Amino acid sequence: TIGAAFVAKVLSVGDQTVTLGIWVRRGQTLTPSPPDLTDSSSFQRAKFWVNELQNCEEGCRIYLCGTKSDLLEEDRRKRGVDFHDVQDYADEIKAELFETSSKTGQSVDELFQKVAEDYVHFTAFQVMTEEKGVDLGQRSGAYFYSCCHH
Repeated sequence: TIGAAFVAKVLSVGDQTVTLGIWVRRGQTLTPSPPDLTDSSSFQRAKFWVNELQNCEEGCRIYLCGTKSDLLEEDRRKRGVDFHDVQDYADEIKAELFETSSKTGQSVDELFQKVAEDYVHFTAFQVMTEEKGVDLGQRSGAYFYSCCHH
């Protein structure tokens, strides 16, 4: 990454406070970029990365965020990604869909609020359904995660 910054965003969900850790990237990176609503090829790349993510992290929550919505406000003909195609895909993969603009801030707060709400509700659900305690030595699936490497 050419440049990156870490930002903490504090949100309220009911009577709870959630702090989201957000990495803000600038420049070119090797990691996936959000789909650009003015670039049809970016939607195809996003679909590839969603598939990769689902193969590695089954059951994860996905938030599909199209960027540069401010350019569409200026001129609807700039849209390179059909809204209905993206909505159909989001429905298919059970993702939340947001069309955002880092320039104007459109839908950015709504996206973060949804992530925070889902985190609180998912965590509460896990607490109610999972056994107390975690066996850190237990190996599960094809991957083994641990806090320490020897």
